[in-house]
Amino acid sequence: MSNTSSTTLLDKLESSPLFVLFVAILSVSTASIFIRFAQNDVPSMVIAAYRLSIASVVIGIFTLRKSLLEMRLLSKNQWITITIAGILLAVHFAVWITSLEYTSVASSVVLVTTTPIWVALLSPLILYEKINRFILVGLIIAMLGVFVLTLSSTCQFHGMKFVCDTHKIMANGGNIYGNFLALMGAWAAAGYVMAGRKIRQKTTLATYTFLVYSISALLLIGLAMITHNSLVGYWPDSMIWLVLLALIPQVVGHSALNWALGSLPAAFVSIALLGEPIGSSLLAWLFLDEEPTFLEIFGAILILLGILLSARFWKGGKSI
Repeated sequence: MSNTSSTTLLDKLESSPLFVLFVAILSVSTASIFIRFAQNDVPSMVIAAYRLSIASVVIGIFTLRKSLLEMRLLSKNQWITITIAGILLAVHFAVWITSLEYTSVASSVVLVTTTPIWVALLSPLILYEKINRFILVGLIIAMLGVFVLTLSSTCQFHGMKFVCDTHKIMANGGNIYGNFLALMGAWAAAGYVMAGRKIRQKTTLATYTFLVYSISALLLIGLAMITHNSLVGYWPDSMIWLVLLALIPQVVGHSALNWALGSLPAAFVSIALLGEPIGSSLLAWLFLDEEPTFLEIFGAILILLGILLSARFWKGGKSI
């Protein structure tokens, strides 16, 4: 009976990759909330290391036996792709979280969310996935929404006038080092998504996520030690946030994202992930009393329109 139920559930999931992608976006949207709480006590590099370490252990507990069997069948090229994905994921988290220490949240977010641009540009060359007009127009609209969200931190309406604080604009764009780290995070994320798209069609989710998260965890632990950041001695409350960060946005969110990459083109998945700032804003409103402004709401609407337009290519499981 249990086998039948499991098969039915898997069949439903196989026919609903868009729903799985929605779950991924909702889950990864919680990351910024957990990171914000954890950063009160824990260095950024250590946060990244704990996120991937806990996630790899949790996945390993449930899938290690099956994964060990599949690992023996992986080809040399598959091992290379998985290793590259793990390195890119580690780089993404290391530089993006660190960028928040040197530049504004607005600058960091708008740069790291340029990931779809790089995926759209490189997918035809690396994955041989052509980008049709719906993807391109959707990308433009969604990125316009990201730009509006960025303006919301420095501009607002005063009656019928639209006024921007030039001092804040200069501060938001002034830190070259932090901005460059955020841009590196976007490049790494683009490579990670494309590597996942390439390998996920030939490996199981359990094996792929366990190996990639483990490789990333080892690299991040090494980086934390090299940068003289202690891995122990933090407040119990901070450890709770780190565990939640590993379980929800990583184990659930990123694993669902990697699952969706087995059925959906990388360009569309990367555009759909632009929904993360919307989810983060809603959670910040609920748990941090950060009420969204008119520009934030308008930007969110544009992002959703871009995602929906991009989704038009996917009908009946057909790729672009």
